[in-house]
Amino acid sequence: MSLIISHLTVQVESKILLSNISFELKKGETVGLMGPNGSGKSSLALTLMGHPRYQITSGGIYLDRKDISKLPPDQRAKLGLFLGFQNPSALPGVNVRQLITSTHKSALSIKRQAQKLAKNLFLEQESTNRSLNLDFSGGEKKKMEVLQMDLLNPRYAILDEIDSGLDLDALRLISSSIKKSSAGILVITHYPRLLKLLSPNRILILKSGTIVKFASSDIISQLEKSGYSHI
Repeated sequence: MSLIISHLTVQVESKILLSNISFELKKGETVGLMGPNGSGKSSLALTLMGHPRYQITSGGIYLDRKDISKLPPDQRAKLGLFLGFQNPSALPGVNVRQLITSTHKSALSIKRQAQKLAKNLFLEQESTNRSLNLDFSGGEKKKMEVLQMDLLNPRYAILDEIDSGLDLDALRLISSSIKKSSAGILVITHYPRLLKLLSPNRILILKSGTIVKFASSDIISQLEKSGYSHI
């Protein structure tokens, strides 16, 4: 069981943003994705989730052998793909329990799970009753993304800069929660500190829309010293 990205090339209008991207994310693995600003990391995340702005011109995306390249985001989600957004949107009038219950899960079990997960993430219990992300701090929004992932229990999750806006204590809490997941997880980050806590199976380096290096977690210390200039 795996999420396979095969020779994926993507453009927006006439501009190619991703070129010949290939890698595999197995269920239960954690893979880090790093690269300079503008290298295409978030474009890849949105493409995998099916954002209509990103046009696949060649290659494909396969979730447990099923080609999902042409499926809309909701169908990809139903098959077990989750995206934790870099900048989560507010949903006035909809709380996290109502959102997750819309996926046909039991309202009572969701309420109990949400309360337990909120406690584990040091979120106020009231946060699960409030409009999702409305007037939440940056850290609260990222914790809520992880809470949604845990409630949905996806097969594969893409977490786009889940560490931005977090203090050190929150970073440890979120890392601990991610490590307990049985999903295959692609973690997009600028900062080695998150990857040190997660100990990913491998790290991909993306530059100018192309994966230029597949590496072990040993590369983290090199990146801290010299950035991407030596890659």
